Amino acid sequence: MAFQGSCHCGAVKFTVDADLPKQAMSCNCSICRRKGVLMAFFPVAKFKLDQGEGALAAYKFNKHRIAHQFCKTCGIHVFGAAISPDGTNTRAINLRCVPEVDLDALTVQQFDGAKL
Repeated sequence: MAFQGSCHCGAVKFTVDADLPKQAMSCNCSICRRKGVLMAFFPVAKFKLDQGEGALAAYKFNKHRIAHQFCKTCGIHVFGAAISPDGTNTRAINLRCVPEVDLDALTVQQFDGAKL
């Protein structure tokens, strides 16, 4: 079953053609710990940007492998775009942007991105 999410102001909306995740990743790299995102990863083929391509801006840092996508109006980090280690074009969805997700029920995996 597909789920939907958006930024705070609603300018950016997306759909993921998958079940709501039960797990999330929390990264402690310099940007993720500041943003506080809880991420779930999906192949780009499962992701659809429904609205707001022009409202998005991207931020890249360090090795420039991930395009951190955020809304230019409200500033919310909605998703990241990258190539996963296995070569899959991937979207890292910020589960805090998905109203249906019970954040307290997620199993959260810690990722030590600060060492990369």
